[in-house]
Amino acid sequence: MGSTEVATKPHAVCIPVPAQSHIKAMLKFAKLLHHRGFHITFVNTEFNHKRFLKSLGSNSLDGLPDFRFEAIPDSLPDSDEDATQDVTLLCESVRKQNLLAPFRALLAKLNNDAISTSNNPPVTCIVSDGFMSTFTITAAEEIGAPIVLFYTIAACSFMGCKQFRAVVEKGLAPLQDESCFTNGYLDTVLDWIPGMRDIRLRDLPTFLQTTNPDDIVFNFFMEATDRAHEASAVVLHTFDALEPDVLDALSSMLPHVYTVGPLQLHLNQIPEHPLKMGYSLWKEETECLDWLNTKAPNSVVYVNFGSIAVMTPEQLVEFGWGLANSRFPFFWVIRPDLVIGESAILPPEFVAETKERSLIAGWCPQEQVLNHPSVGGFLTHSGWNSTVESLTAGVPMLCWPFFGDQQMDCRYTCNEWGIGMEISNDVKRDEVEKLVKELMEGEKGKKMKNKVMEWKKLAEEATGPHGSSSTNLDNLVNQVLLIKS
Repeated sequence: MGSTEVATKPHAVCIPVPAQSHIKAMLKFAKLLHHRGFHITFVNTEFNHKRFLKSLGSNSLDGLPDFRFEAIPDSLPDSDEDATQDVTLLCESVRKQNLLAPFRALLAKLNNDAISTSNNPPVTCIVSDGFMSTFTITAAEEIGAPIVLFYTIAACSFMGCKQFRAVVEKGLAPLQDESCFTNGYLDTVLDWIPGMRDIRLRDLPTFLQTTNPDDIVFNFFMEATDRAHEASAVVLHTFDALEPDVLDALSSMLPHVYTVGPLQLHLNQIPEHPLKMGYSLWKEETECLDWLNTKAPNSVVYVNFGSIAVMTPEQLVEFGWGLANSRFPFFWVIRPDLVIGESAILPPEFVAETKERSLIAGWCPQEQVLNHPSVGGFLTHSGWNSTVESLTAGVPMLCWPFFGDQQMDCRYTCNEWGIGMEISNDVKRDEVEKLVKELMEGEKGKKMKNKVMEWKKLAEEATGPHGSSSTNLDNLVNQVLLIKS
């Protein structure tokens, strides 16, 4: 009986974009599929595979008999740096189809193993990050397996990427010249995007803010949604109640759109998941949790600009003094590569002035921090994982979007959902101080706190027994991933 039993197990190959936030969301999604009986092969690039072993320990990727980790080359120059790779080089590598051959070879190996051993079932479906679709759809077609494109971003940002072609056709991008950055051109309102209102050119994913028609990253993101309609389904890390208008519009543009978020709330219902590994490519410092235990409820400002955002030394200092002058205790994560081209050094007088009420770390377990009762506000770069994590923890935000989809996340956080306030790009300590005080004790801050608690409840309902995200996850599994092509 043994071998036939194994052979019938569905086998999903999951491949994220090789960047921290995408890997984290995909790994959560893979855990949910594993819990539903799927054999999982999780594919990192060799660079990130090594970083995981470094941050989580040399046995961390041993996996389970039915949850395996594989690595493929990304064709970028070798590096031992513990930092996010260059976005342009990564995009170029994916566009040149450099990952297609190694990915194709991996699928062949997995299917050959399935013939020769009874422990590995043949590949039955592919779950690809949507931004890898230029080669993963080809690979899925070759082996005749259904493919799901998982875009680890908000529906509003996905719609923004989907509009790149239209923006080009209307002559709005690429930008005519450098003056477009300063003359108000980016405030042009686009009133024709389905399911969205009052969106400005500057709110769309920033990759179109280029004057070069051959810009690698711009073209990569434009192409990344081109084939979405060819996939068996598109999955988005959001929930129906959060973005109803955009989701309605997307559903009429694409054959099958499933919202399954927030993923962590599904995982919270499986406390005993056998895969015990973390999600971080950096070593997480957990001492901060002891420090937070010593602080009053809702009193601490948590500051983290994610895994890619960078700033100038001047911006770092302005943020620092703004936080210091607000007089609130703060916990600030400063990655080693946060400051462009140099180490992140804060002035000694700042350190002396704040040492009683501040903590600085290199990286941390963000979800545990956001869910800690002492954290009352989050100063963030508005990355989508961070936004969802803050919303599900019931923590309002100050938003300083850096690039990519973060401007759109910030726009929705502040204008549509009422749970954030934006800090202007050109950071000034007085503005930071004023907004931190408003966030932590002002009238607007109280309103945002009430609003974010409402969204938190809706997120919990969506992932509850008969919620929209739970139902969508069931339907995705039964109607798409388990269907023999």
